Amino acid sequence: MSSEVVISHRQVEAMLQGQRETRASVRTSIDLGLTTAEVHLNPEGVSFPGGERLDWNSLEEVHRSENACFRVVSGSAIKIRTFSEWTNRFYGLMPTSAAPTLLISGIPMHRIKDTDPYRDTLSKIRAIAPITGRVLDSATGLGYTAIEAAKTASLVITIELDPAVLEIARLNPWSQGLFHNRTIQQLVGDSTEEVMEFGTESFSRIIHDPPMLSLAGQMYSLAFYRQAFRILKPGGRLFHYIGNPQSKSGAITTKGVVRRLKEAGFRRIRSRPRAFGVVACK
Repeated sequence: MSSEVVISHRQVEAMLQGQRETRASVRTSIDLGLTTAEVHLNPEGVSFPGGERLDWNSLEEVHRSENACFRVVSGSAIKIRTFSEWTNRFYGLMPTSAAPTLLISGIPMHRIKDTDPYRDTLSKIRAIAPITGRVLDSATGLGYTAIEAAKTASLVITIELDPAVLEIARLNPWSQGLFHNRTIQQLVGDSTEEVMEFGTESFSRIIHDPPMLSLAGQMYSLAFYRQAFRILKPGGRLFHYIGNPQSKSGAITTKGVVRRLKEAGFRRIRSRPRAFGVVACK
């Protein structure tokens, strides 16, 4: 894992509280909540383990930015964000009570209401458990699904459309397993095209967690579902994240997804409301 300091307003709050109490040090996280470390306070600012420093004005700026995460580099707080010329969208890292979420043009890519991205990921994994054999993760994002699936799978192949997303993931402490776990194989490309290159009946599980329909319509198409059916082994399962089934748009989208999955050949399609998706079997 990278030793770089990555913080948000959540971690800075403890530092500012320590300043108000004139304490010499506080214990907080410097990797967005994964671990804790002792941070030393002084009149000019704070000193992090490893030697990085940040002044109080910069810390106040981080504290005001509730929807952003920051790297600490050479005494400066640098917002983790980028613009993709591939998709013409802005990407950023947004803090939560646990793992951060990816922002695409300001829209969170994980559930954050009454849950957090890590628990959201676990709900998807449980919906299709047990995770065994070769697994296809059709939308890498920050890599949480691939990392979790790799704990029990023999191989996880994960596909990301936009290299800019992986650029954000590399700066996210919670995503480091994506780049260091040998069970995970990354592909960069369009899942609707890459899926055609896989052999018939080559996966035991498919975790299909696409962006919303308006951002990735082809990943909800009958053509994609037919390819998913082809590459899935008999007895294999597909989990398809759709969205809140209680919302009007979620209910409409779910109805269309189920119809097309059946047309592609899937059977025993069951709703998994806690995971905001459905599971389909071959």
